[in-house]
Parts: sequence; structure tokens; C-alpha cells
Amino acid sequence: MRYSQTFIPTVKEVPAEAEIISHQLMIRAGLIRKLASGTYIYLPAGQRILLKVIGIVREEMNRAGAQECTVPVVQPMELWQKTGRDADYGETLGKFRDRHGRMNVLSPTAEEGFTYLVSQEVQSYKQLPLNLYQINTKYRDEFRPRFGVLRSREFIMKDAYSFHANEACLHKTYMDMYNAYKRVFSRCGLEYVIVEAETGEMGGTGSHQFTIPCENGEDVIVYTEDGTRAWNIEKAPVDPLPKQLAVEVPPPALVHTPGVGSIEAVCEFLKIQPQQLIKTLIYKADEEVFAVLVRGDHEVNAEKVNQFFIGRHIELADEQTIQKVTGAAVGFAGPVGLSERVSRMLVDYAVAAMAVGITGANQTDYHLKNVVPGRDFPLEGDNVQVCDVRNAVPGDTCGGKKLLFKHGIEVGQVFKLGTKYSVKLEANFLDEEGIRKPCLMGCYGIGINRIIAAAIELFHDEWGIIWPMSIAPWQVIVTPAAPDADVMEAAETVYRQLLEKGVEVLLDDRDLRAGVKFKDADLLGIPIRVTVGKTSLAEGKTEVKLRSETNKQQVPVSQTAGHVAEMVQQMLEQLNRI
Repeated sequence: MRYSQTFIPTVKEVPAEAEIISHQLMIRAGLIRKLASGTYIYLPAGQRILLKVIGIVREEMNRAGAQECTVPVVQPMELWQKTGRDADYGETLGKFRDRHGRMNVLSPTAEEGFTYLVSQEVQSYKQLPLNLYQINTKYRDEFRPRFGVLRSREFIMKDAYSFHANEACLHKTYMDMYNAYKRVFSRCGLEYVIVEAETGEMGGTGSHQFTIPCENGEDVIVYTEDGTRAWNIEKAPVDPLPKQLAVEVPPPALVHTPGVGSIEAVCEFLKIQPQQLIKTLIYKADEEVFAVLVRGDHEVNAEKVNQFFIGRHIELADEQTIQKVTGAAVGFAGPVGLSERVSRMLVDYAVAAMAVGITGANQTDYHLKNVVPGRDFPLEGDNVQVCDVRNAVPGDTCGGKKLLFKHGIEVGQVFKLGTKYSVKLEANFLDEEGIRKPCLMGCYGIGINRIIAAAIELFHDEWGIIWPMSIAPWQVIVTPAAPDADVMEAAETVYRQLLEKGVEVLLDDRDLRAGVKFKDADLLGIPIRVTVGKTSLAEGKTEVKLRSETNKQQVPVSQTAGHVAEMVQQMLEQLNRI
């Protein structure tokens, strides 16, 4: 391909709206352009990368025994109401009413569509197992799209769904897909970690997440100091903290805190630290109202709370409910006397370990000091449970091992869904004894766009992107460094020879200074650059340079194409050797 005939609009300046390096470089290298908030056009170079990633994913899915389908992006709301995920996704779920008055969903994932298909087509255990996948556009109405393609409203995803007659069969396919994912990310050149994960809106009994460690990742990876276990932040367990030494504490006393409801405001007003506060949050599980208690410097882990209400929609209670339950305005809820007003009270380990704390008084504009857990509010009872309901923080341990933290980008996740969707959408089969049972399901997702962004976050320098050979837009760029006829003829010869050898090559035939061409080549991140210059050509040689290195090789012109083609092959084999 000739650069002069290719649409690659590179940009020198860093775009103002681009917050992280992958977003900046995807725009600067002419891979994408923004159409609207959270939606992007892939330009020719970006499209080539996208198709490379899709090709690797497709090969590995087929190799693992999955069969490709395509499910409509527009799906009837009725299916999502049957599974309850219309409520789970809330405002994030894109929806519209068509001209016939029917409500539709712009699907963010396709459990409903694939499960409906199986409910219509599968009747017997003899038709199982079945593993179907698609590579398709998805939509989530993100409140705040950011970080370019990492958190966009429209994105491309590979999602697979497997259906089984028993647990052993489900586990086999789960591990087949788990191993296929390892091959996908290795072939894409990514350095990844596998962590235990929560299932979130997907539901189910188990999950692993494939995460790319990098500074700009939105996910938090938690791992033990010895590296034996790792989780995402939603799943990471923490040990109970040691009980603080008991002291003689006077009875609880009211403290007037007018208009002071937030943790920060209370700390400033009372001149205390957040860890001295007990934070009381009121939630609803469908119509059931319950309370969660965490220390003032800790955050409630919604996924851990969800485990106490499997299959139910959990959300923070509205202002009216909070006032009805506590008798106070928002910001003044507290645990004293609260267990009698809520269906359940979940008390975090760290709260139970406190000797004394300050809490809301269940009275507007008042807090209580001298509150002793276990004395002034219960730590046991029919509706009180001490448990792990918070995010892990530095200093925590699990199994006595210190927990460490780093950021990462989630690029894939595998789930054991169980029968959550098959029961609700009636995807049943007759077993060997003629008994009707719901299919056991697995779900397996890969973010295609996220792989591209993650690769850039991992592999770049001050000059631009450094692509792994397997997903680079072109494998080689041939750069004539002077507008000399002999230079151009030699560059054309090397270019044609590389094409004949099956190498994906871009010839920079533009009438520009060599420095401009070199900068664009570095920005694009093409793995190998062949430079034909007057000085080297006078010696019958070209310069061959890896984008990832500073050293250059002098190679005879007649041998350049064969040498470079061999380099390409070796680099691809290195990525495929897993």
C-alpha cells in the first residue's frame, strides 16, 4: 500500500479532550476520530488493527469449538424484562420505542438473545453441549464516556455463550475458553494477569477476569504479597481486623452538627479522622430495606453486598425511604436502634473491631459520640451479621498475607452463569431419563477495542505507538529518505519484493522531508522500518530498524526483502509460541 493513496491523518499536537495516552495516540496516529460523545469512527489504519484483533479472536474461538453467529443489536425489551436486567442496567441500558409502540433495547450483551435462540431450538441432551459466539457492536449509555475507546458508549465485543447438561460439561468448556483467552492475549502481544472476579449484572457462580496491568487502567487488581492469588477489587476478600483494646467509654452523647452530613464535613466540623466514624448506608433489595455499616475511611463493596441478595436488584435507598426508616435527613443515619427498623444489618469486620466510634444519630443535624459496637448496637442476632462488605485497602491482609494493589485494564472475562437465564427464558432440555431441566450456561466476553487501547498503554514511547507484530496496521514501512530517482527506484524494488513475499508493507512515497516521514512512522508504530537513503544506497545497502529499538542494521539491497520477511516471521512465531 502506498502512503500517498492512504487516508492516515496524523496530528502533531496532543488533543485537549484525550485524557490518557492510548486515547491521545489513537487520535494522533490517525486511527480514530470522534463522531459524538463515546462513539468513534475507525479510519483505515485503525480498521486494519481492528480486523487483525478480530481475526485472532475468531481463530481461537473456532479452535476452541465455538461456532459463530450474529444476534441483532436491537432486541425486544420483553426478553430483558423476563430476566430482570432492564432494572439491573437501569439508565445504562439504551432503549427506544419503535413506530409500532414496541419497546426495544440496544444490547450491551447478548445472554437474552442467545438463550432465547436455544430455548426455541434445543430439546434434548443429545444436542448439548453447544457453544455459540458473535463479534458484534454493543451499546451502553454511559453517563460519562471517557478514556477514548476504553469507556465508550458504542464498542465491539466478542461474546460467547455455552449451554450444558451438567456441571462437568460446563467446567470443561469454561476451561477450554479460559485457555483460548490465554492464547488470544498472548498472540496479541499483551502481558496479562488472571484474577478472580465478581459476576456483576451477568450473575452466576464463578468468574475470572483477564486484566492488563497499566497505570491508566480503571480496574484495580488486588494480589497477595507472595503472588499466589489475585482478584479484581470487587472480589478481593479481606481478613477481619484485630479487635481494638476495650476502654471505659461513657454512654453515647448527642453532638449538634447542623447541616453537616458528609464524612468530610463531619471530620472537619468535629476535628476527627474518617477512621473514627461509622458510616451507615441504607439500601433496598427490591422492596426490602437493609443497612450496611462500614468505617468512615472505607467504601462499601456493592458486589460483596449483592452476594447476600442473589438474584435481587440492589440499590441505595431514596431520600424518602431513608427518612422513613431513620427518622432523619440523608447524612444522619446511624446504627443505634436501627436493627429494629430494617430487615437486615450487615456490619463490616472493621466496624466490629472498633473500640468506639462516632455515628449518625438518626436525628437531623445530630451525631452520636461514644458509640461502642456490641454495646450500643448489636453485632449478632437474627437480622445482624458481621461480614466482609468493603473494598480492600493498603494494609489489609487475606489469609494472613499482605495485599498489594495495581491498576489494570479489563480485556476479557469468563463466567459460569448456572441457570439464571435458562430458567427465566425457558431454555430447557430433556435428560437421559426424560426429565426436563434448564440448561447450565457459561458466558465469555472479550473487548476488541480494549485490546487495542491496552496494547498502546503497554507499548509506546515519547514518539508514538510500538505495535506487537501480530496486530500492527502494517508489518513494515519502506521509507525513501530523499527525492532522488535511484533512491525511489530502490525503495520501489524493496516494496514490490516484500509484497511478493506476503509481507504487509506501506511505502511512504510522499513528497516530504525524511524527518517528517520518520516521525509519522514512529507515531503509527509500524514494527519494522526500512530506510533507503542516498548514503547507504551508495554502498549498496538499506537501513533496517525495529520500532522498539534504536540500533539499525545495514543490509544489502538485494537481501533486504528476504531478511525483513524472515524478521516478520520470527516475530509472529514468537507471539504464537505459547
